[in-house]
Amino acid sequence: MLVGHTPFLLFTREPSDMVAPGSVTSRLGSVFPFLLVLVDLQYEGAECGVNADVEKHLELGKKLLAAGQLADALSQFHAAVDGDPDNYIAYYRRATVFLAMGKSKAALPDLTKVIQLKMDFTAARLQRGHLLLKQGKLDEAEDDFKKVLKSNPSENEEKEAQSQLIKSDEMQRLRSQALNAFGSGDYTAAIAFLDKILEVCVWDAELRELRAECFIKEGEPRKAISDLKAASKLKNDNTEAFYKISTLYYQLGDHELSLRYTDATSKYESVMKTEPNIAEYTIRSKERICHCFSKDEKPVEAIRVCSEVLQMEPDNVNALKDRAEAYLIEEMYDEAIQDYETAQEHNENDQQIREGLEKAQRLLKQSQKRDYYKILGVKRNAKKQEIIKAYRKLALQWHPDNFQNEEEKKKAEKKFIDIAAAKEVLSDPEMRKKFDDGEDPLDAESQQGGGGNPFHRSWNSWQGFNPFSSGGPFRFKFHFN
Repeated sequence: MLVGHTPFLLFTREPSDMVAPGSVTSRLGSVFPFLLVLVDLQYEGAECGVNADVEKHLELGKKLLAAGQLADALSQFHAAVDGDPDNYIAYYRRATVFLAMGKSKAALPDLTKVIQLKMDFTAARLQRGHLLLKQGKLDEAEDDFKKVLKSNPSENEEKEAQSQLIKSDEMQRLRSQALNAFGSGDYTAAIAFLDKILEVCVWDAELRELRAECFIKEGEPRKAISDLKAASKLKNDNTEAFYKISTLYYQLGDHELSLRYTDATSKYESVMKTEPNIAEYTIRSKERICHCFSKDEKPVEAIRVCSEVLQMEPDNVNALKDRAEAYLIEEMYDEAIQDYETAQEHNENDQQIREGLEKAQRLLKQSQKRDYYKILGVKRNAKKQEIIKAYRKLALQWHPDNFQNEEEKKKAEKKFIDIAAAKEVLSDPEMRKKFDDGEDPLDAESQQGGGGNPFHRSWNSWQGFNPFSSGGPFRFKFHFN
């Protein structure tokens, strides 16, 4: 049971004036017009069915949340939910973290679960009502606020629920007026009504799409694009919104900036489906898809589509450049050089082609020496987390202390030093950039005026460092049993 009558709640109408910028409560304050944060909620383990491990997860998660360590707090609450699927406190605290992280869609099912497990938990119902109101689900929001008023709420909760009910009623009225104005062709009036609604129902995709239609009718395509972009993010698989955005940008002659690469790809595919018999549309769309895949670091797809373009237009310089970039990611340096050289034949003054060719030639030469990516077994576009993970695994595997035979130990020492060198280069953004540009930052020959390779040293000088640190290899002691 809850200790006291209600959990301690913090309410404020102006969260930005009352909490520190960047704090957890500040971020929650940006989610709700009235900040509703669970600061402390005590419970008795018997009623919640909390075992010792779950209780530890909850307590540690609460401390991490208070310290602003949201990802770590979330992990603790995940573990608490897994350990006790009927613990409403675990779901509620996890929802609180989701809200602080701006993940309202993830928070909503947790709040619903809390209400299913404990029908009289008014704090959860109030928070769910806020989310539903922001999503424009006015009937559902009103239902939550009305149930709060019937559940013997605290004075603050009653005041909040009444305030939100009045606001929801106002939104219902404005929505009706907006639809009537749109239906009668009065788009200016409809926009005015929708402006007011969307100040409250900020996550309502349908209302944003309706306002976008009004902007289109009023000859303001860029405002329409802004609303459609928001709507495309709010609704899963919103193909219609993406298609409208693409169409508007084509009309504006600005399709290059129309969408992010991933989203743009599907829209160019839609263009080909819309006009399958117009060859020019098909080849231009494929050219742009090729470019999107290349820039989005999807080399296999880029090579495939770029090759299709080059079958139709062998001298297409854009496709040659994009395919060459994809070849570089795939470490197919000979093929990349060939594409850059072909492109240079058709446009010898293109600086991008010249720089790309020089880079490909350097990388080819580099690949014949020590390749840090191959040492760790990761792709050239691997994220830092992947690099650290691969490094830790290999460091454990090849630590010389694991080998008793002298020959095997010497081999392991060399391997271990290479692994440490690879991690040092690839986990440092500046050193990694040098390596990606074809220069080995640890190779004395490639460093003008540089000293020797810091990794060319005996195994004894490496003993005692921690392969599980995120920093350099000289900071911590590491002991194997």
